[in-house]
Amino acid sequence: MGYVLAAIAFSVALAVAIVARRMQQRTVRRLIDVVEHLGEAAPGRPRGDLAMARLERSVQRVRERDDRVQRAELRLELALSEMTQGAVVCDEQGIVVFRNAYAQSFVGARHGEALVEAAVRELLEMARGGVPCDREVELYGPPRRTLVVHATPLRSGVGLLGAIAVIDDVTETQRIDSIRRDFVANVSHELKTPIGALALLAETLAGESDVGIVQRLSERVRMESFRVSNMVDDLLTLSRIEGNDAPNIDEFGIDLLVREGVDRVHPVAEQRSVTITVGAIDGSLRFIGDRRQISSALSNLLENAVKYSEPGATVDARVVTNEHEMAIVVQDQGIGIPRSELERIFERFYRVDKARSRETGGSGLGLSIARHVARNHGGDVTVVSREGEGSTFALLLPRPVQGDHP
Repeated sequence: MGYVLAAIAFSVALAVAIVARRMQQRTVRRLIDVVEHLGEAAPGRPRGDLAMARLERSVQRVRERDDRVQRAELRLELALSEMTQGAVVCDEQGIVVFRNAYAQSFVGARHGEALVEAAVRELLEMARGGVPCDREVELYGPPRRTLVVHATPLRSGVGLLGAIAVIDDVTETQRIDSIRRDFVANVSHELKTPIGALALLAETLAGESDVGIVQRLSERVRMESFRVSNMVDDLLTLSRIEGNDAPNIDEFGIDLLVREGVDRVHPVAEQRSVTITVGAIDGSLRFIGDRRQISSALSNLLENAVKYSEPGATVDARVVTNEHEMAIVVQDQGIGIPRSELERIFERFYRVDKARSRETGGSGLGLSIARHVARNHGGDVTVVSREGEGSTFALLLPRPVQGDHP
C-alpha cells in the first residue's frame, strides 16, 4: 500500500507541475501576442528605438523560457505516461487536460470498464471542490479485477489549479494479502495442535510415577516434538524456495540423485514395511539446476508415497525422458486421492487423510514444496490417482543433458 501512496503522491506532484506550467504558458503567449501587436501597431518606429529593442530582448527571453517550459512539460507528461497506474488531470473548470495511456483505455469502454470512467469523472468533480476522495470498483470480468480510483485537488500558491485522479489495479496486491493472511492462520492452527499436546503431556508427566505410563507419554512427547520440528523445517524450506534468490546451479547425475532420495526415505519405508523399487536409469543423464531443491522435491514425493501406502505395498521410482522433458515418476499402491481433491493437494497444509497425517507426523507442506521446486526449474508436478488403487506423481523437468561424468 505504501508503494501505491508513493505513486499517487508522485502523480499529484507531476500533475501540479503540468497544470502550473500550462497556466504559465498561457501567460507567456499572451505577453508575446501583446508585443507582436505593439510592433504591428507602430510600423514607422525605427528599429533602433531603445524601448523597442528592450522589448524585443524581453520577448526573446520569454520565447526561450517558453521553449524550456514546453520541454519540461513534455518530460512530465512522459513520466506520467510511463506509470503503471492510470492518471487523469483536469483544470480548475473540470476540463481534462491530460490522460495517460492506461487511463485512456477506459474512455468509451463498455460493460464493467465503463464504471471506472464514471468513477473518475465523479471523483474529479468532488476533488475540484477541495476534498480528496477515493472509490473501489469491482470488475467481475473475466478476469475479475479490483481497481481503486483516488482523486486529489491540485493546489499551489495561486490556489486550486484542478484535480488528478489516479487509477490503480490492486487485484494482485489483494490476492497476495489474502494468501499471507491464510498462511499465517494455517501456520498458527497447525502449530497450535502439537504445542497444545506437548503442554498437556508435560503436565501429565509431572505428576506420573508409573514407569510404563511415563515411557508411553515420553514417546508421545518425542513424536509431537518431531512433528513440530518437521513443520518448522518445511516452512523454512518453503520460504527459501519461494524467495527471490535464484536457484543454485549445479550439474549432477539423475541416477545418483534418485538413489540418494530412496536411501534417505528407506528408514521410513522399512518401519512401515513398504518396499521401494528403482527402475533402470540411464547413468549418462545429468541435470543442471539446484541439486538441493530437486532432492528435497523428490524426497517429499517418495515420503508421501510411503506414508500413504499400506504395509507390504510397493513404491516404484523411475525416470522417463522424451525429446523435450524428463519425468521422475513415483508410483504407489496407497489409498489414492478423490478426483475432487486432486488439485487441492498442492495447497499448503492440505491433507487428504488428516488422521493418517497426524499419525505419520506430516506437515502438509511436502507437495507444495515439490511443485514450487519444479516450477522454479521450468517444470511442474502432475498426479494421476484413483481411490483405493494408488497414485502416480511425476516431477517434470526440462530435458537433461547427457554426458560421461560419474
